[in-house]
Amino acid sequence: MAGFLSLFQKKKTPPGLCSAVIVAAGSARRMEGIDKILAPLGELPVLVHTLYAFQDCPAFDEVVVVTREDLLVEVSRLCKEYRLDKVTKVVVGGAERIHSVRAGLQEVNPEAGLIAIHDGARPLVTREVLEEAVARAWTTGAAAPAIPVTDTIKREENGQTVETVDRSQLRAVQTPQVFEAGLIRAALEKAVQDGENLTDDCAAVERIGMKVSLTAGSRENIKITTPFDLLLGEAILESRVRGV
Repeated sequence: MAGFLSLFQKKKTPPGLCSAVIVAAGSARRMEGIDKILAPLGELPVLVHTLYAFQDCPAFDEVVVVTREDLLVEVSRLCKEYRLDKVTKVVVGGAERIHSVRAGLQEVNPEAGLIAIHDGARPLVTREVLEEAVARAWTTGAAAPAIPVTDTIKREENGQTVETVDRSQLRAVQTPQVFEAGLIRAALEKAVQDGENLTDDCAAVERIGMKVSLTAGSRENIKITTPFDLLLGEAILESRVRGV
């Protein structure tokens, strides 16, 4: 394992080609029948907001979108309609998130030095969050935005509290999670081979001993998982229009 990690710990690749994999292949089980990536947010579908964030950020050179088979034609149409020319491919994902990410990684430009993995249902990520995560990943090999946990966290057993967890060291990690290309490919392949069903890409590199640098996230960088989140997203968009 030490030899494996040394391949990445030595390198500090200078800025070069950076690709993004946008994962939009979920089943949206908590959305009460609404397909979250196509749901309207303001005047645009959620996924289009997400893709515009990467389209407009100079840190990214290409975007690969991973979606469900039944949405393949519609997502491809949206990319063409909204002139999202950084999107080079739209591909079908797998049954679980880890398999969808893997499918996206296989389609990324082989010359990419960094690969960012982002939730398609995080449409309000800002350019500042994107650029800081990418800049840190060029230096450390792995970076992700995060925000402090503000709620009191309890650990429970059988419906009763066992302890109050110290939240001062807890962080809620967001996306994009950005990695040296060879590192995330190798770490994800090992996770798949080991039968791990990870819901977080940082976990793939953490489990082989790699540290992930945390950058400043944003409370506006919400993930649309319930109908209430759409209402919250609308409020964030409105506040941006007002300059609040």
